[in-house]
Amino acid sequence: MTTSETTSDGLSLFDSPFNIASTIVGVIALVAAPVFLWTGYQDSTLPVVGTELNILNGSIGFMLLALVAVTAFVMAAFMESGFGR
Repeated sequence: MTTSETTSDGLSLFDSPFNIASTIVGVIALVAAPVFLWTGYQDSTLPVVGTELNILNGSIGFMLLALVAVTAFVMAAFMESGFGR
């Protein structure tokens, strides 16, 4: 009879510089996504860039930044950089 154990030490969001950088990119994208959505909903301009957005452009920016955030968090959690190990 065999026994199987799975040991997981949790998410490795801060183990290596690659994971840290990917987590930072994910957090920035996650914070910026609602800004795009709200700015597009208000038909106003982005505070730093100065680009005027409508509801369609704001929704597209929100979805793109949400995709970047999810991808960065998955990369931070499950990928190993391969450098320095």
